[in-house]
Amino acid sequence: FSDVLALPIFKQEDSNLPQENETKHPPFQYIMCAATSPAVKLYDETLTYLNQGQSYEIRMLDNRKAGDIPEINGKLVKSIIRVVFHDRRLQYTEHQQLEGWKWNRPGDRLLDLDIPMSVGVIDIKTNPSQLNAVEFLWDPTKCTSAFIQVHCISTEFTPRKHGGEKGVPFRIQVDTFKQTENGDYTDHLHSASCQIKVFKPKGADRKQKTDREKMEKRTAHEKEKYQPSYDTTVLTECSPWPDTPTTFVNNSPTPAPTFTSAQHNTYSVPDSNSSSPNHQGDGTSQGSGDLHPSATIQETQQWLLKHRFSTYTRLFSNFSGADLLKLTREDLVQICGPADGIRLYNALKSRSVRPRLTIYVCQEPLRSIQLERQDAGNGDSSNGAIYVYHAIYLEEMAASEVTRKLALAFNIPLHQINQVYRQGPTGIHILVSDQMVQNFQDESCFLFTTIKAENGEGFHIILK
Repeated sequence: FSDVLALPIFKQEDSNLPQENETKHPPFQYIMCAATSPAVKLYDETLTYLNQGQSYEIRMLDNRKAGDIPEINGKLVKSIIRVVFHDRRLQYTEHQQLEGWKWNRPGDRLLDLDIPMSVGVIDIKTNPSQLNAVEFLWDPTKCTSAFIQVHCISTEFTPRKHGGEKGVPFRIQVDTFKQTENGDYTDHLHSASCQIKVFKPKGADRKQKTDREKMEKRTAHEKEKYQPSYDTTVLTECSPWPDTPTTFVNNSPTPAPTFTSAQHNTYSVPDSNSSSPNHQGDGTSQGSGDLHPSATIQETQQWLLKHRFSTYTRLFSNFSGADLLKLTREDLVQICGPADGIRLYNALKSRSVRPRLTIYVCQEPLRSIQLERQDAGNGDSSNGAIYVYHAIYLEEMAASEVTRKLALAFNIPLHQINQVYRQGPTGIHILVSDQMVQNFQDESCFLFTTIKAENGEGFHIILK
């Protein structure tokens, strides 16, 4: 739900594996006081049901061992809590989904902090442009609890098909940062998240009851394949949310606050309505030709603008060339819709329009009138002369198209070409007509020579 597209990779750890060397001991732990579903397979990620608008406690716990991160001792840290999409398809279309939600729910936020119930949180901030996030400072050495309220429900983002609905899952993610030397809280320390579904008031309780009743009906052997339901939900470690500043062209006197991780580069991204990026990269060649995997984020933005995809520059504002080229045709259709998705896929794959006919033409050397026999292996003639052919691609099966393409390929003034002939049996000259072109075999090879026109003005081309 941020203004930038984000594709986090969640590193779910298997709790059954022995922790022989605890090299990655998390400095913090976040526990949400809501029960997990009993209808989750043993090795799947937990799923927690929440009621819309109900306050749920997230306990912020200091999990450091002695000597871990001593620089934050006696200091505050900043945490950002977000509700984001779990599904990759919805992450791609995040901006459009958020805009649609705002239209239907003007003035509402997707996520709020219940300030009166929260304990130990200070300097609470909400950004009007980020309706899905709240941030605050807290002291790890003190008891801290943040009570959150999720106002969007899972079925609001489900397309209605075949008369039924299935709510999409969200994620609650907490990212924690320490203060840098210049006073900004941008030095990333820890991130964790959990999967949730949000129901209308009391809906989560009914769903939990339904799942519990279903599990009670299963045999003991079947129950072994499912996780037990826990009273609380432990957020598991994940990648930091790759949120970059949304520095768009606008008339705002002061920029909106942004949340950035020190592990990620930050870029300025052009507004979807602007004609050029805010920052021109060094590799300007990326904007005109093929998009290369080595293209930077700025170069990818330029390429999108150059190829008339300015509507999607904001959506792909965090994508490099390699990121964009990894998307499949189905991904792009889901993100951009059928028309623009197919067009973007073809542009990325450099899919040009296939010609209707291809012929190969070589200009006969002026020193020789008689066609010399060519070697089939390397194109050399018997006396060592090299014949260089030009590929002529015909989009139209017409004689005029042949004339025009020959003039372009061999740099001949078009108005000086009177007729194009094909040499037939016994050396006769046959006028090249549309019907003859339509009966050319694909990838035919021709030598051609020019002769002066009878009236002395221009010349004729003879294909041999």
